[in-house]
Amino acid sequence: MRFPSPLVRGTLVRREKRFLVHVVLDDGREVIAHTNNTGAMLGCNTPGSPVWLSPAEDPKRKLKWTYELIENEGVLVGINTAVPNKLAVEAIRDGTVVELQSYDRVRTEVMYGSERSRIDVLLERGAGEAVQRCWIEVKNVTLVEEGRALFPDAVTERGRKHLRELTAMVAAGDRAVMLYVVQRADGLSFAPASSIDPGYAATLLEAAAAGVEILVYRADITLESILLTTPLPIDLT
Repeated sequence: MRFPSPLVRGTLVRREKRFLVHVVLDDGREVIAHTNNTGAMLGCNTPGSPVWLSPAEDPKRKLKWTYELIENEGVLVGINTAVPNKLAVEAIRDGTVVELQSYDRVRTEVMYGSERSRIDVLLERGAGEAVQRCWIEVKNVTLVEEGRALFPDAVTERGRKHLRELTAMVAAGDRAVMLYVVQRADGLSFAPASSIDPGYAATLLEAAAAGVEILVYRADITLESILLTTPLPIDLT
């Protein structure tokens, strides 16, 4: 995924509520940018950190900037939670995610499940009664401690709901995958953040035991593009 417009550098002043960040651009302007990341962004919200914004493509949008990247201890971190779904689809189509090949069709944001969620990616092959489906939920990972990428960075009932839905898809005879996208280069392995949300960690273990596949891929990030490249080892213990 290439950024459609050059990113603009600035310095983080503060995060306000969940959806706003105050930034001083390098040209001296102080602006407010939109962020769709509703997590705690632990380690990625320190005032004074270098950040990069993208100009809003919609001229009618109230906030003219979108929060894209922050530099944490010399490492670029992808904040935008809309990006992982795009990365996942690209990496499936170009063969990077080798576990998710040999499907004929790729669809996104498909309604499914008893709790009426929207699946991030649905892969299909065949037709009629012979159709085979693979339901894929994608999560953005920005928290890294001592080389270990951790999810979630805040308690998430929504995340547990998604795991329950995936488990139900497996019980119905379909394939289901939980795909974590680590948007920072210093993530060397992955584990659930059990100290932050033990309920999510327990539900993830239950989902894995029920047949939900867990995949973790790391992204390479530059100021021009983000690409999903590297599978990471997983520790569910």
